[in-house]
Amino acid sequence: MRPAPRFFEDFTIGLRFRSFHAIAVTAERVKAFAAEFDPQPFHLEEDAASGAFFAGLVASGWHTAAVAMRLIVDSDLGLGGQGAGVAVESMRWPRPVRPGDSLRVEGTVTETRPSRSRADCGIVKFQATVYNQSNDAVLEATHVVMALRRGAAPVAR
Repeated sequence: MRPAPRFFEDFTIGLRFRSFHAIAVTAERVKAFAAEFDPQPFHLEEDAASGAFFAGLVASGWHTAAVAMRLIVDSDLGLGGQGAGVAVESMRWPRPVRPGDSLRVEGTVTETRPSRSRADCGIVKFQATVYNQSNDAVLEATHVVMALRRGAAPVAR
């Protein structure tokens, strides 16, 4: 379920958004992501992870970030197909994500301004926090995106 896409003019400072659903993290997904993108023992094997830094299998922070992206796209923020990432100004992982966690996102638009380089777009900045089923924050990030302006035809670059 995705809302109608928002144009730049639809974003206001203080606009809150949240995911419509949660994503379950499984040991199989943690290991598959890690095997391809972050092959460290505490992401790959329970036995190796039990004696490691996190005392158990945990998802890669990049896996958590990828889940966050999916949750943001599927949220009521309304960026799907209307925006493109420009930057992630900050990202932190205050708690590890473990198999069995169920993740959801909430966030707030913190800044909007017309683009200086593209008349067909505006810049939207937002804070996003991913929570687990216990309402513990597992990822906090500040995103900057370009959003199309209403009625503007995208300019090829």
